[in-house]
Amino acid sequence: MAVAQVPDLRLTRPCRRARMDEAPGPRYCAGMEKLDVIVLGAGAAGLFCGIEAARRGRRVRVIDHARAAGEKIRISGGGRCNFTNLEIAPERFLSRNPRFALSALKRFTQWDFIARMDGWGISWHEKALGQLFCDGPATQVVEALTRDLARAGAELWLGCEVGAVAALPGGGFRLETARGVLHCAALVVATGGKSIPKMGASGFGYRVAEQFGLPLVETRPGLVPLTFAEQELVWMKPLSGLSVEGRVRHGRTEFAEGLLFTHRGLSGPAILQISSYWREGEAIAVDLGMGRDLAALLREARAQGPKLALRTALAGLVPERLARHLETVVAPAGPLGTLSNAALEQVAEVLRNWRLMPVGSEGYRTAEVTLGGVDTDALDARTMQAKAVPGMYFVGEVVDVTGWLGGYNFQWAWSSGWAAGQAV
Repeated sequence: MAVAQVPDLRLTRPCRRARMDEAPGPRYCAGMEKLDVIVLGAGAAGLFCGIEAARRGRRVRVIDHARAAGEKIRISGGGRCNFTNLEIAPERFLSRNPRFALSALKRFTQWDFIARMDGWGISWHEKALGQLFCDGPATQVVEALTRDLARAGAELWLGCEVGAVAALPGGGFRLETARGVLHCAALVVATGGKSIPKMGASGFGYRVAEQFGLPLVETRPGLVPLTFAEQELVWMKPLSGLSVEGRVRHGRTEFAEGLLFTHRGLSGPAILQISSYWREGEAIAVDLGMGRDLAALLREARAQGPKLALRTALAGLVPERLARHLETVVAPAGPLGTLSNAALEQVAEVLRNWRLMPVGSEGYRTAEVTLGGVDTDALDARTMQAKAVPGMYFVGEVVDVTGWLGGYNFQWAWSSGWAAGQAV
């Protein structure tokens, strides 16, 4: 989870200057509490990293401004937590460098996390497209993670805001928190992205990265419903709540899943997936045929009922409310019996390639993830450590790695958190 925004993130003055004749190493202020590892953010990646580091004998503290740990875990999958996917592959992650995620994903796989679930005694099931969900409530996963964290000897500070973050002479970091000043040899930033601000999400992790000179890839909402202009909403709003199966395309990228009409535009799994690839000013195409020979089906309907209206024939292919709208889009005059094969082919083409122009998205308010983030070129793919800032690590959503819908982003959280936990 993201740490709350604090106004002053400037690099603070070191506690004292090191003398030239002193041995190298971190310099501490008197009375400053010293830890091996501080993890900022008690979400999936942060908790998992904290567990792994503490199991290696590190003195670890996980800090989050939220009052509860793992809130995104709790609400995910309709409260059942889509915790991973059987079909994890690097091409299903978006990043300026899609290969970056491969090291962590290969070293801690979906099978490794499934073994954790089984070890916790949490039953699960597979849904479509390799998606794995808890049989019971997602809170089981949060409880298991926090329990493992405590058993490993780490501390969890919730409801604790973090202010200034500073580098110490010789290495290590100084953090000002609502519960006092802390020092750590290693700092892990697991603060998530900007999505769902009402849950406390913010750009804190990005500001820390910028403060220490790390480059960022432009951030934007991902896995988010798309919105449309008023002229489109005139006919979309009456369809609100209607779900239909279809293929949604953007360029060469295509997802065949459900679409959901809303009072703002379109949602549903296929739309959420394509939203991560779409940019403003670009069109998307919807194929309602799902592999069927629509022209042949319309010719068959014409032969069986030449007096039928086109919308009646279309209602055999898509829900009736949508069929009425599509009739106005294709607008051939007369009953089916008066329409030529060429006219029916044109109707079929509209169904196969129904082009729509979104004007935007619902934004971070409803986005499941944040695209972009800390540039992977600045990080070591094996350890998640910043190449230019020894001892500082970035894991999870704050990094420029975003998975598909369906458990991919949780697997990235587990894998990247595990990788950093082995290194700190």
